[in-house]
Amino acid sequence: MSTPGREPSWSPPRDVASILHVDMDAFYASVEIRDDPSLRGRPVIVGGSSDRGVVAAASYEARVYGIRSAMPSARARQLCPHAVFLHGDMSRYAEVSASIMAIFADVTPGVEPISLDEAFLDVTGAIRLFGTPRAIADHLRRRILDTERLTASVGIGTSKLIAKLASEEAKPTIEGRTIRPGRGVFEVAAGGEWAFLDPLPIRALWGVGPKTHEKLARLGIVTVADLRALTEDRLVATVGAAHGRHLYAMARADDPRPVEADRAVKSISHEETFVRDVEDRATLDAELVRMADRVATRLRAAGLRGRTVQVKARYGDFRTLTRARTLERSTDRGPDIARTGRSLLDTLDLGGVHGGLRLLGIGVTSLGADRADQLSFEDLEPSGEGDSTSRTERDEAETAAIDEIRRRFGDDAIGPGAPASRGGGRRGSPGGESWGPAAVHPD
Repeated sequence: MSTPGREPSWSPPRDVASILHVDMDAFYASVEIRDDPSLRGRPVIVGGSSDRGVVAAASYEARVYGIRSAMPSARARQLCPHAVFLHGDMSRYAEVSASIMAIFADVTPGVEPISLDEAFLDVTGAIRLFGTPRAIADHLRRRILDTERLTASVGIGTSKLIAKLASEEAKPTIEGRTIRPGRGVFEVAAGGEWAFLDPLPIRALWGVGPKTHEKLARLGIVTVADLRALTEDRLVATVGAAHGRHLYAMARADDPRPVEADRAVKSISHEETFVRDVEDRATLDAELVRMADRVATRLRAAGLRGRTVQVKARYGDFRTLTRARTLERSTDRGPDIARTGRSLLDTLDLGGVHGGLRLLGIGVTSLGADRADQLSFEDLEPSGEGDSTSRTERDEAETAAIDEIRRRFGDDAIGPGAPASRGGGRRGSPGGESWGPAAVHPD
């Protein structure tokens, strides 16, 4: 369902709990288990399986061993040696995510995706058609389960802050080695925000990281109720002006941020951590070509083109550098992105005092809708002897053919050619290795 002319951002009345936060349960791992029923009941970890990898997602069966997202894979393997490590497929997760977001859009135009597996929804305008926010939450969970065979947890509140924290209360929990089913939906009614927030640890609030937590703990601040007892001046003196005012507002459930529908994508990128530090330029060139192809594929899928190419490089000693260059015209083509990325790589010292690269990434910013730029005379020239097709027409036909082959036969059906003088590339699905490399010989 859509509402023509509806503004993309709006705030609900403060006396109505009509903001939903929908969060999929162990999303990546759940998709893998859904598609391979033999994994059901087993500890499943999605992420890089080598010593340099990290956990992207873990099934609840893995979480009972203390495994969590962003944990080093080596540590996860120590905690649960019999866990099933899967490298994952971001393109498949993106497809499932698109289907779930479409379900949300059928209910309200006020959908703000936060990541592939979560979104804020403003259902103020949907109440008359679909019933109470609680009824809408139940409806969404049923549809996701029926169509995607996946479960979601939903929090309901008068603000993003409350809805987000409420969705945590709705999720399954781990007690010892037991998985306790979640409530599925948890609602904080208007007027009940402080009672809900008071017993929560201060780490539950946005903006309370380790350093802030340590500073507040020195003052004896443990819960949100303790935090609310502090004056704004005392908070500002403790954690700084902006941060102090932010926490003062959060402790009082003062979060006026609206749901921002259709937020524009600001960048598309891909980066990978290598099993071993890499100094060989031919290898790095080949990796850049492959990653640039993945970025280009995602740009075209989103109907976007970009003008600024950025390369990110992290050395073995964790020193991280970025280099960027703005093109004369926007592009969605892998060769253009790779060519610029390789020239940026020329500016980096490889194998010097900092050693080889631990991580390499490439991305495109300054994005806009996929529309034609002003063409040069060179673009209109025939692409070769005896061929009247222009270079632009040839390039467009080439990328369209690649996208169609991948659509019909899978992402691995065709890959970029290696730079002729600098080694070979390897194939892979777009966006599939952002959490680190797979082990050379995974168990």
